[in-house]
Parts: sequence; structure tokens; C-alpha cells
Amino acid sequence: MMYLFDTDTISHIIKRNPSLPFIKKLASISPEEQFTTTITVGELIYGAYKSNRPAYFLEKLETVVWPNIQILSFDEGSAKVYGKMRAELEKKGISLSEPDMRIAAIALHNNLMIITGNVRHFSKVLLLRVENWL
Repeated sequence: MMYLFDTDTISHIIKRNPSLPFIKKLASISPEEQFTTTITVGELIYGAYKSNRPAYFLEKLETVVWPNIQILSFDEGSAKVYGKMRAELEKKGISLSEPDMRIAAIALHNNLMIITGNVRHFSKVLLLRVENWL
């Protein structure tokens, strides 16, 4: 199984006291199975700069997170999945934020399970596998 970590789960990793069950579960999977997206990278950097301790959070991202996770881009394949998914959601009257739609498209295109505390958001997308480890 391969996993795509959403913004909230990576934020949890760099907290001062992340939960032990989450850290144990994360440690049980190999780095080759751990992914995030450029969208999440942008959200995390944005959050770091908005925080009261930007240097601390940026340093944690650089030393703890980025070296241990593969970062996927919103590429042509993901864009095609996104276009179809967005049209299907709109036809059903379902709304999802733009970043979440792009993250979901990357996960679907790369056959990844999303790990997030926002299961409710992502569960709107058909065929998307989602788990909450928080």
C-alpha cells in the first residue's frame, strides 16, 4: 500500500508532541510508500510563515519531513483526473475546495490512499481511498 499524507497529517508530525499511535503507524511503513503533494508543500510553507514561529516550522519541514517523503506534482495525468472528477462533483452539486480536489486527483492518478484528518472532505470523491490516523 502507498500513502499520500495530507497537510493536517504532516502538520501533526512537526508538532512538539505528536501522538504516539500516529508516530508508530508512520514508522511501520517504509519511506518508499510515503508521499505528499506540491499542493501540501505550499500549504505547509504558508502555514509556517503565518505562525508565531516560522523559522522553527520551516526548519522542521526541511530536516524532518522533506528528506523522508516523496513529493508528487500536479502533472498531466493528475490534471486529466482532476477535470473529470471536478465535472462529476459539480453535476452532483458536491463542493470540494480547489486544493483538496487537486490532492484527490494526484492520489487517484497515482493509486494512493490519502491519510488525513479531513475524511469528510475527501469521502465525497468516488473511488478515493481515505483513512484517518490522527
